[in-house]
Amino acid sequence: MTTDVWLPIPPEQIEGLPAGPRYLFWDGGADGEQEFPGDPADCAVYVVPYMKPLPVRVRPLAQLTRVRLIQTLTAGVDDITGRLGSIVPGVTLCNARGVHETSTAELALTLTLASLRGVPGFVRAQQQERWEGGFRPALADKNVLIVGYGAIGEAIEDRLTPFEVARVARIARSGRTTARGLVHPIADVLSLLPDADVVIVSTPLTSATHRLVDAEFLARMKDGALLVNVARGSVVDTEALLAELKSGRITAALDVTDPEPLPPGHPLWQAPGVLISPHVGGPSSAFRPRAERLLVDQLTRFVNREPLRNVILTTDAETEAETADDGGR
Repeated sequence: MTTDVWLPIPPEQIEGLPAGPRYLFWDGGADGEQEFPGDPADCAVYVVPYMKPLPVRVRPLAQLTRVRLIQTLTAGVDDITGRLGSIVPGVTLCNARGVHETSTAELALTLTLASLRGVPGFVRAQQQERWEGGFRPALADKNVLIVGYGAIGEAIEDRLTPFEVARVARIARSGRTTARGLVHPIADVLSLLPDADVVIVSTPLTSATHRLVDAEFLARMKDGALLVNVARGSVVDTEALLAELKSGRITAALDVTDPEPLPPGHPLWQAPGVLISPHVGGPSSAFRPRAERLLVDQLTRFVNREPLRNVILTTDAETEAETADDGGR
């Protein structure tokens, strides 16, 4: 059995790694051309580098002929699942559930509050030395709809609770009941939209959610509602969103866009009522300690042949787990 583990964090910086495997550092390098740290055929566990371009992250895949576990450091794995055609059967793909909830939920709340309270306008006025007050909506007493109620959606609700929102409605891939109440199936989304003052999207990008937020979805949102997207850009139909923004009927706060990165000159930059952050929901100071804890736990499970966490699929089964309700970071 091969024992090499490729880590995108220097192994000597991670406390508590289990004995047994040979730990090798590989994150693609600054230019993406870093040489492999060992023979890819000896790699048993490949931890996908975080915040690297896709060609870098998938570069070793075709040569990992005896890999048993591919561990991402993202919650969303849509970019990896589409490129597993060259991987041998029986390889387990796991995501980073538990790593990004804190940071992503924090940004979702930040974008919501900043948009409602008019912070982008304050910044522009400050740059022009203008004192402009006014009456702005509060988050308090609003109805919030969370589309994508996995671990990130739950963390978003955790942070909404102290803000005295009127009601939180929840949507996941399939319906269920939680300690907080009912989680509706995705089929109910259109019927729930008209009551929502704020719609926060944290669903993964799958064939079922690609352009889920389309013209019909947006038309069902109430006048004056706010759309917040911390999932994937392609969950939203950009042209349909632009049409609604230009009409002034709704507003939006987007941490992700389609296309991404958003190129200079794209009309979304100058659309009225939109706040854009450059896909920064995951990368914060909260990432590293949570990523290290996940890796230590997962690798301990792997070495001891215990059940792995956050299993998304096995390459000969193509079966998605419930973690698919988490959005992408």
